[in-house]
Amino acid sequence: MVSKEEVEKVFKEYIDPEIMIDIWTLGLIYDYKIDGAKVNVTMTFTSPTCPFGPQMVEDIEDQIKRIDGVEEVKVEITFEPAWKPSEEVKEMLGLL
Repeated sequence: MVSKEEVEKVFKEYIDPEIMIDIWTLGLIYDYKIDGAKVNVTMTFTSPTCPFGPQMVEDIEDQIKRIDGVEEVKVEITFEPAWKPSEEVKEMLGLL
């Protein structure tokens, strides 16, 4: 059975190639659901014109598929609500 911790580990280890911070800390993962062998992810990018977006989706799908028991992964991109960095992320980026 696929665990929440295994899926979250992928998010925590995947580094946004533009900002160089993991997508979990950035808050790019809005939601994810595990339904047996299927994992559905709802996420966003730091901007709608993110040049790395398609590659990020492909990488995340590939990494989640490597988890034992995962047979299908669907990553849905949304821009509602638009991404806004948390105070922690702003501090990490030197914006405070």
